[in-house]
Amino acid sequence: MNKDDLCLILEEGEGYKTEFKESLTNIDREIVAFANSSGGRIFLGITDCGKTKGIQITNKLRSQIQDIVNNCRPKIKINFEEFDNVLIVDVREGEDKPHECSSGFFKRLGANSQKMTRNEIIESFKAEGKTRFDELTEPKFKYPKDFDKNKLMRFLELAELSKSIKPESALMNIGSAVKQEGSLHFNNSGVLFFAKEPQRFVPWSVFTVVLFKDKNGVDIIDRKEITGSLFEIVDKVMDFVRLYAKVAYRFTGRPQREEIYEYPFEAIREAVINSVMHKDYFEHGHSNILKFFPHRIQIENIWAKPKTFIVGKTVFRRNHLIADLFSRIRFGEKLGSGMLRMKDICRTEKAPSPQVEFNENYFYVTFRQSHEYLKLAKEETTQKTTQKILSAIKEKPEITRGELADLLGITPDGVKYHLDNLKKKGVLKRVGGRREGAWEISRKADD
Repeated sequence: MNKDDLCLILEEGEGYKTEFKESLTNIDREIVAFANSSGGRIFLGITDCGKTKGIQITNKLRSQIQDIVNNCRPKIKINFEEFDNVLIVDVREGEDKPHECSSGFFKRLGANSQKMTRNEIIESFKAEGKTRFDELTEPKFKYPKDFDKNKLMRFLELAELSKSIKPESALMNIGSAVKQEGSLHFNNSGVLFFAKEPQRFVPWSVFTVVLFKDKNGVDIIDRKEITGSLFEIVDKVMDFVRLYAKVAYRFTGRPQREEIYEYPFEAIREAVINSVMHKDYFEHGHSNILKFFPHRIQIENIWAKPKTFIVGKTVFRRNHLIADLFSRIRFGEKLGSGMLRMKDICRTEKAPSPQVEFNENYFYVTFRQSHEYLKLAKEETTQKTTQKILSAIKEKPEITRGELADLLGITPDGVKYHLDNLKKKGVLKRVGGRREGAWEISRKADD
């Protein structure tokens, strides 16, 4: 630990593997929570808001902490490190989970330690397995040959962290790599975020996007395999959505009209983030898919359903390190509130709430067109059809309903609907008989 390392940690703030504490109060909960998760470090002498207050480091303090650790069951391993009046308690991931302190069982969730019953902890580990994909070291990855420094700089920029720190220190502090025998070893979270070619190591991390012409998904207009780091994939998928999403316009009386898109982009983005964040990366045969149909967007994700999963109630994070990296760059909520955020965004944008379906192997989120867009789009279509009808009548006042239907590509009944509306508004009237008469346009049409 050096000054630059500590400055970066203070900038980052508390996270999945980092806890700040001013005193020993409730430190047993944090120790147990880290041991029950992926391990982590407790920085004694730092306030919750990241200010260095310092603490008097003595043998007595170390003994107190070791006594607290010894009272946890089963045994937990810790190491001490100190720097600039800050005592760092490095808690290793437990080898015999779940661990318990006098206050009960705790598990790390984002930047917080959450209390759980022993049965809940046992069930959670049964569901996700004790081996997590994002924590496994990738032996084929060679540093610095396969490392993309620009991706790390971009990450630090998004996380609003200093770019002056050495890359090795930054990677270790954010949990993407460890140093062993003088060499830096990347885990899969580091590979998926900072490799030059992440898909060379995890080919199934691509994200497939497809645009269909028909509602049944038979006729494909465009299809792409999105590659890159996970946060690049999110941006590229959203570029695809924005490219093909339709837009309607609301006239507000101001010089610039307001654009109303058919889908709530921020809600879809949240779903895409959740899709790559919670994907079951142990499953190699299926990539995440976004299907863009004429009247809906569906995101399909492969997963292994937790035994106690309830949509909107269960806080579920399969890949803790990946989730923590996303939360650092504000690409997702730390407390698993993604579904609630999607619903809130849809409500604000007057769009239907996303429809969620799942089974043991797949998770689907479907978005429908917003009510406001459909309303404006219908008004625009009506206006365009009306203008075409009036233009056709100006050129040929005696034009028949059947001829208008052929010209506009709609049914005769559809033409009758528009003609009746124009007659009610006093814009159009019929002069003469049904067969030999003609249409007459009033001056209102030019107003």
